[in-house]
Amino acid sequence: MTTYLDCVIVEHNPTNKTIDKAVIWLHGLGASGHDFEPVVPELGLSSELAVRFVFPHAPQIPVTINGGMVMPAWYDILEMSLERKVDVEQINKSANAINDLIEREVARGVAPEDIVIAGFSQGGAIAYQVALTHPKKLAGLLTLSTYLAVDDASKFSDANKSLPIKIDHGTQDPVVPVILGQRASEQLKQLGYAVEFTTYPMAHQVCMPQIKAIGAWLNKHLS
Repeated sequence: MTTYLDCVIVEHNPTNKTIDKAVIWLHGLGASGHDFEPVVPELGLSSELAVRFVFPHAPQIPVTINGGMVMPAWYDILEMSLERKVDVEQINKSANAINDLIEREVARGVAPEDIVIAGFSQGGAIAYQVALTHPKKLAGLLTLSTYLAVDDASKFSDANKSLPIKIDHGTQDPVVPVILGQRASEQLKQLGYAVEFTTYPMAHQVCMPQIKAIGAWLNKHLS
């Protein structure tokens, strides 16, 4: 029997239809599934959409860059250089846990092509891994203030070669420098992916103009 990550669930369903769309949205290091819960009503989603937002809580693990302190984390970060040496085994383990959540949404009646994978910071690195390697076509990939931690294109799925990808980053981000968002965008474009890369004058965070743009993007790709 599958053991699922604990999740915060928020439904956008103004007309009380059967939920047929889903967004699985991963938080950053040391945060929780509640982190992006308040964003949902601010997105300006269409009243025609019936969307389940799934915000999983990361497991509690020791994090090397924080002195081995145990905290919510999708994987261990071994160093803070631009190359960002990471625990690939734990990344794959977390990606598998998100794949289980995708399958749970499918069992609830949401087709894979109606599921968006999203993530902020460390959660964004997992979102990349999940969406780019998933064997079934998904609706889209949204990555915020993050980087491509595992860029082995040989593992990327043919099913998602045409996946719409939206990458957002703050130009003043002191935690994940904007060059890492640009680098991911360029790598994926070179591989033929349709990437929309947008920067905002902000630090390691989200801002209201960005949230509105994300809502418009979700309206487009979940319609």
